[in-house]
Amino acid sequence: MKQLAAIPSEEADHLETAREALAASIVRWTEVDGEPCATSIPALTLLRRTTHSEPTRCMYDPSVALIVQGAKRVLLGGDTYLYDACRFLITSVDLPVIGEIIEASRERPFLALVMKIDQRTMAELIVETKLRPPPAEPTGRGIAVGHASLPLLQAFRRLIELLEEPDDIPVLAPLIQREILYRLLVGEQGSRLWQIASVGTQSHRIARAIDWLKAHVTEPLRIDELAASVQMSTSTFHHHFRALTAMSPLQFQKSLRLNEARRLMLAEHLDASTAAFRVGYESASQFGREYHRLFGAPPVRDVSSLRQAAARGSLKTEHAGTQTACPSMDSSGALLT
Repeated sequence: MKQLAAIPSEEADHLETAREALAASIVRWTEVDGEPCATSIPALTLLRRTTHSEPTRCMYDPSVALIVQGAKRVLLGGDTYLYDACRFLITSVDLPVIGEIIEASRERPFLALVMKIDQRTMAELIVETKLRPPPAEPTGRGIAVGHASLPLLQAFRRLIELLEEPDDIPVLAPLIQREILYRLLVGEQGSRLWQIASVGTQSHRIARAIDWLKAHVTEPLRIDELAASVQMSTSTFHHHFRALTAMSPLQFQKSLRLNEARRLMLAEHLDASTAAFRVGYESASQFGREYHRLFGAPPVRDVSSLRQAAARGSLKTEHAGTQTACPSMDSSGALLT
């Protein structure tokens, strides 16, 4: 991974102060160890964990993930992304990844936040601010690591501080979130977001195709028709889809289906066969093989393990007396951060 340039000592001190303030805020709002905690700001999730985590397959939404203490490793295809208190992870499209917390302890817990990225707001910012487009670049991965600047940390702190003033959230939270998106757009990874949000770019067309795949996850995939719908040739579509996601459209659809089936079994208590047919599989045995290959265990065993982990988290919540909702998965069944 590319090394970041040395930071002047005075700036480093300001950054450390900002991280410490953010860390204190996250600790205050995360009473349950290891459980991603939803907040009253819909796009914002917080996490505190005192132990390392096992490598976990999950779907990442378009989002920015900021660690203020600890470190994490994320794998996409053959690429590895390491980020810590000095770096943020930005995901510009939905991506199936493997995540693993690699630095955490009771003395210095892993502390992080995730803010989902609203593509429409980002596109509006580009138009309203008249930002100059970045130099044209080949389609790259829809995930990257960037330097966590002082203005970005300060904006996130102000966002978390709004949790103390819930009546102000509807008015002020969108303004701070726009500032955060602006900071990202003008930062070192802004070109990735720009390409996704700008109509007519290859990345934007692939993002539209991904949106279609998510909305029609149970339907048969006809590559030629999907490519044509985003105004690309089949070969160009394949090339740019793989460049952005590190997989083929068919592999991507399979991952979406398996994650959705996992969510159905967990949230709606469907059995494996019913979940398989619900997401478009015609063969329960094929579903079982592909599920095992992706998640490392058969559906019944995997879901049982996840439910046991969730039950342990519920007991911790009850014991702690916390009023914060702490789901272990988001609405797509994806483990957060």
